[in-house]
Amino acid sequence: MRGLYPIVDVDSLRELGESPLSVIAFAERVLVAKPPLLQLRAKHSGARDTLELLRALRPLCTRAGVRLFANDRPDLAVLAECDGVHVGQEDLPLSVVRQIAPRLLIGVSTHSLTQLAAALAEKPDYVALGPVYGTASKERPDPLVGPPLLAEAYPATRAAGVPLVAIGGVNLERARQIAGHCDMIAVIAALQPDKHSLDGVSEAASALHAVFAD
Repeated sequence: MRGLYPIVDVDSLRELGESPLSVIAFAERVLVAKPPLLQLRAKHSGARDTLELLRALRPLCTRAGVRLFANDRPDLAVLAECDGVHVGQEDLPLSVVRQIAPRLLIGVSTHSLTQLAAALAEKPDYVALGPVYGTASKERPDPLVGPPLLAEAYPATRAAGVPLVAIGGVNLERARQIAGHCDMIAVIAALQPDKHSLDGVSEAASALHAVFAD
């Protein structure tokens, strides 16, 4: 797994329209880049609405050859037939997720080298480290880890055979600076160049993904 890891964040897309259609339309444009993974993040949506969106995204991701991940909710990931689930430090532990949903791929968020080492010991399918830069997508962001800590973490993840995702405030310029110290970049805001339309989404996704082209 290498390249862009787009996060389709429902809250940040609300200004494009309240209908779930805007979320799906955004995802369709992102999928043009053929990233390895796509995550739906719906922090303030109800379970029914989130499940509906995941089920709408499932065939789109299948056609594009892109793995679909749910954020936080392994139960909804199973119901929507997602490929995986992403969990944070305050969500269900990876070991529990494996017990209740053994077929799901699992990604884990970490915010320090200590948390990273603990996650790697459980062999997740990928591990995310951040925020690398300042971000407005979280209400209570964790302290910045910065590019130097990302560079320090990368040899450990490579030795463990676990892809490393850089997350938090990554745009195209920053992606170019850190591409040698991670396998993927998780992006929300940089995929939306025009805050009031879907113009430029496909181009932004393709440019970010191309940073990791061999």
